[in-house]
Amino acid sequence: MWASMTSLAPVARARAVLAGRGRVPRSSRLSALALVGAGSCLLACSFVGGSLGVSTGTGRGSRLPAMALVGAGSCLLARSFVGGSLGVSTGTGRGSRLPAMALVGAGSCLLARSFVGGALGVSAGTGRGARVARAVFGGPPAGRDTPIPDAPAPDATHFLTGNPMYPPWPAGMEEAMFGMGCFWCSENLYMAKEGIYSSQVGYAGGDINNPSYQDVCTGMSGHNEVVRIVYDPKVITYGDLLKVFWERHDPTTKNQQGGDRGTQYRSGIYYYSEAQRQLAETTRDKYQDELEATKAAKGRQISTEIVPAPTFFYAEGYHQQYDAKPGSRRYCGLSPTGAKLPA
Repeated sequence: MWASMTSLAPVARARAVLAGRGRVPRSSRLSALALVGAGSCLLACSFVGGSLGVSTGTGRGSRLPAMALVGAGSCLLARSFVGGSLGVSTGTGRGSRLPAMALVGAGSCLLARSFVGGALGVSAGTGRGARVARAVFGGPPAGRDTPIPDAPAPDATHFLTGNPMYPPWPAGMEEAMFGMGCFWCSENLYMAKEGIYSSQVGYAGGDINNPSYQDVCTGMSGHNEVVRIVYDPKVITYGDLLKVFWERHDPTTKNQQGGDRGTQYRSGIYYYSEAQRQLAETTRDKYQDELEATKAAKGRQISTEIVPAPTFFYAEGYHQQYDAKPGSRRYCGLSPTGAKLPA
């Protein structure tokens, strides 16, 4: 099945089928359907490991286009295919007994396994997956001059603290910004801690202004999913925040946390002051020594980027404090090493 997808010819065939023209040769089997599902999967990065509200009408999935919901729904039917084809390419076994819609979803699962633990690179902007992404999306995202329509309103408040989501912050507050995988998960690690005034999730470090979630999911905007933390250093220190950062994700797996793969899941510390930079680098070196001493990372080196804080673009409102909201899907893609940061 995959041999027929090494070029963009199946994309054209898929489009012809959708338009009611032409037919997919038997040799391609499900490739065209897979590409249809892949397009929806790319739009609906949201269904990493579960429904994310597709069945309830809430959360990430419900805000995505209809095509994305088709892919997400079929993906749910065909979750058994995440670990392999189960006969999809041969027409035998359990896969052949599932409805056609499930097979579409199976194709999208198999092609876009970068979203569910595979390694095809769809979200990384490289290789076969990127060619399909460009074919489906029509080229790199262009961004926009104004904030995305679904960004939090200017008067929005934090779901837990009730404090503002936008500056200016009260005197004495400081900011920190981290990228450590899925921003639902990373914000959840910080937002309820004592001393946190506010937190926001968004996109940073990319090549376009005001990206949307769909833009970032193409893997071609260059942005990272980040959490920005506004904290009171008299109550919780930057060192305390860094301890959580190092210990609660794997900083050695470049562009990946668990099954979440792509440049938007890279490990990053984005500093706002020289003092933050120095402490970030000091703790990085200490943690690397600990990883080597404990063999927790199996010889891998820390790949965390430590750079000045780039422009922060707010993610869609439904991403903000996601894990704290009723009806949210419990999902954490972070993959800690188990090593502890030395004092």
